Amino acid sequence: MLGRVLLRALRVVSLVVAVVVGSFWLMSASPVDPVQAYVGADAASIGSEQREQIAERWGLNDPPLERFAAWAGNVFTGDLGQSQIYGEPVVVVLADRAAASLALMTTAWVLSGVFGFAMGLLAGMRAGTWVDRALSWWAYLLASAPTFWVGLLLLYVFSVALGWTPVGGAVPTGTLPGEASLLERVHHLLLPAATLSLIGVAPVLLHTRQAVVEVMASDYVAFARSQGEQPFGLVLHRVLRNAAAPAVVLQFASIGELFGGSLLAEQVFTYPGLGEATTQAALRQDVPLLLGIAMVTALIVLTGNAFGRVVHHAVDPRASVLA
Repeated sequence: MLGRVLLRALRVVSLVVAVVVGSFWLMSASPVDPVQAYVGADAASIGSEQREQIAERWGLNDPPLERFAAWAGNVFTGDLGQSQIYGEPVVVVLADRAAASLALMTTAWVLSGVFGFAMGLLAGMRAGTWVDRALSWWAYLLASAPTFWVGLLLLYVFSVALGWTPVGGAVPTGTLPGEASLLERVHHLLLPAATLSLIGVAPVLLHTRQAVVEVMASDYVAFARSQGEQPFGLVLHRVLRNAAAPAVVLQFASIGELFGGSLLAEQVFTYPGLGEATTQAALRQDVPLLLGIAMVTALIVLTGNAFGRVVHHAVDPRASVLA
């Protein structure tokens, strides 16, 4: 057991290192001029001496391997570097943006899991009926719909046409983040969370439906029916736990996909979270910030997968926690 735990820890560390190295290599191979990306529209107005000073300040004149080694050495001391576009330590930027993103992703994650499992359970219990066909059709439609398209559609309907929700942002315009009330924050969170949860419902619904169909066709369910057990008892004692196992695994495994969807959702709704910061860091070649986000994201995804295995083992003891 100890050897398997150490092996799992080694795999986690190696995956995080691979993600960080891959991100740094992609940024280094980018054809975008880091100085021009940092300066932006004012790049034409600065001279060669100023460009050289900027490059020297951010260490852009050093070889890539040397820059990465210096960054990695500072990481062991808890220093993730200085963000070029925000002018603050990466740790501070991550802390400011993580709160908004975690609120968004957690809300969407819970909603997609609860509604996806409930609708999948209903579709599986009513397999072959119009309820099953309607829910399955809806799930396939959502599974093929791009996140940004769903976000734009909701934005047009509820913000532009009906005026029920804000157009964008995490707090009302002109209000500091610390001064916004909980109701105002929730009001701005509704559409981004709805966008992500609608996309996340589809796979949970379809996998749960398939699991329920298989359980309902099993011998022990047929035996329970022959004993006169009612449909509610079948669901509660025979179906629920067996159908929950694949839904739990899929829900925890979708954390990485959820973060990827938040990149697009935050852009559509101008929501100031990690997704928006990731886009800005990539477009403006903010290497320290992008590496910090890549490392934190990898840790979140791997932690989510680990929790998924633990919960899966609790639901189905036959599953290994360290698989």
